[in-house]
Amino acid sequence: MARSVRLVPTLSLPTLSVPILSAATLPASALPVSALLASALVLTACGGGVHGTPGGSGVRDPYFPKAGNGGYDVSHYGLRLAYDPGDHHLTGTATLTARATKDLSAFNLDLLGMEVEKITVDGETARWNRAGQELTVRPREDLDRDATFSVTVRYAGAPETVTDPDGSQEGWLRTTDGVLALGEPTGSMAWFPGNHHPSDKAAYDLAVTVPKGLQAVSNGELRGERTARGRTTFVWHSGEPMASYLATLAIGRFDISRSRAGALPLYTAVDPAEAAASRPVLGRIPEVLRWSERRFGPYPFSSTGAIVDSAASVGYALETQTRPVFPGAPDITFLVHELAHQWYGDSVSPESWRDMWLNEGFATYAEWLWEEDHGGKSARETFDALYSGEHFDTAEEAEEIWEFPPADPPSADRISDPPVYFRGAMVLQKVRQAVGDDRFFSILRGWAAEYRYGNADTADFTAYAEKQAPGADLAGVWEDWLYGEGKPERP
Repeated sequence: MARSVRLVPTLSLPTLSVPILSAATLPASALPVSALLASALVLTACGGGVHGTPGGSGVRDPYFPKAGNGGYDVSHYGLRLAYDPGDHHLTGTATLTARATKDLSAFNLDLLGMEVEKITVDGETARWNRAGQELTVRPREDLDRDATFSVTVRYAGAPETVTDPDGSQEGWLRTTDGVLALGEPTGSMAWFPGNHHPSDKAAYDLAVTVPKGLQAVSNGELRGERTARGRTTFVWHSGEPMASYLATLAIGRFDISRSRAGALPLYTAVDPAEAAASRPVLGRIPEVLRWSERRFGPYPFSSTGAIVDSAASVGYALETQTRPVFPGAPDITFLVHELAHQWYGDSVSPESWRDMWLNEGFATYAEWLWEEDHGGKSARETFDALYSGEHFDTAEEAEEIWEFPPADPPSADRISDPPVYFRGAMVLQKVRQAVGDDRFFSILRGWAAEYRYGNADTADFTAYAEKQAPGADLAGVWEDWLYGEGKPERP
């Protein structure tokens, strides 16, 4: 994600003897408190013939503890959606294919708002209840560890806009002619149920029906487009694993361009109001990808492109997988940043939101390398300007990068603050100085290859760098620049 957008001007519970109540049969407001408690207990109780355990609400992320869910791993999302911007009404059917990672008597999905109409597990009607973003599902039959199962949720309603702890907005963002769905860090739960934490990645198939004359653009490859009875359905496929926060959907009127970047299909969708300003920069996508492959290794996905919407109020760009989103015409620096994320953040995704610097520090350093390779300042000169404070216009901005160590943001509202970006990139420059250019660029490429399509945390990176450069002394880099408080002393 880019922090701002420079636009081109223009417990396991004890066994209880309680009657089985279905929260699916009555709205929560119609149930007495005692009945609600009984329903929740039945959904999570162990014993009485139930050999499984509840899956767990949340994966205990240090900043978003309710994000994600325990007990299963999703391999595929099949989403069938219909949306009319005029009515602001979404109907959806989500089918998740998953593997139980332990015996399960119940499991949770993340879904914010929306009205759940029906849930089935392996084709059998299941019970459920709601508590905030937690949708707890109780299958008719318990799920054994390592069993593959499918859960289908039918739902409808007016999707919500989510306000992040830092005040930015995500989720379902309405535009003048449609909608822009963005998910970092938790906004995807506003438009489809799932295991919404970056540690659980999956393939996606998405079919979206909208009024004729509008387009629906998502990640991956467009596999079908059909119009009937005044409505058009667009079918999108993403075969490589994707964290749910990287899923996107843009509905509206767009100028569509299809071409190729080498062997890759290149698909861009641009709001007509941004088309002229966007064209020169988007035309450089093939060039940026060729440069990126030289620096970072083979491009990890089967297609590429961009979405440019007229949504200045969003205030940030986002590295949505294969097709980054820009809320206005981007400049070349932001294009480089978001495309670098396809390697660092999208293919190699953070194990938790504490590891955000592995996304943003790397993408920021990619900006420095681009400038270095295209006649501008070297990465060392950018580092020096940051350290001296000359990089910024004000002393206040210059001091912000030293407020906390990049590997340990103090709270959820700080994970996208300047230390994560700029000081994160400074860590990489210090590694480069310690190991030399040849070894450093080998580390960049090898890191992207070693964890391709997977997840990694900061400890994985430090261990990998030390293994690849056994003769280098990196302990001081980690202690002072990655984890150290305040501005390090400079040798």
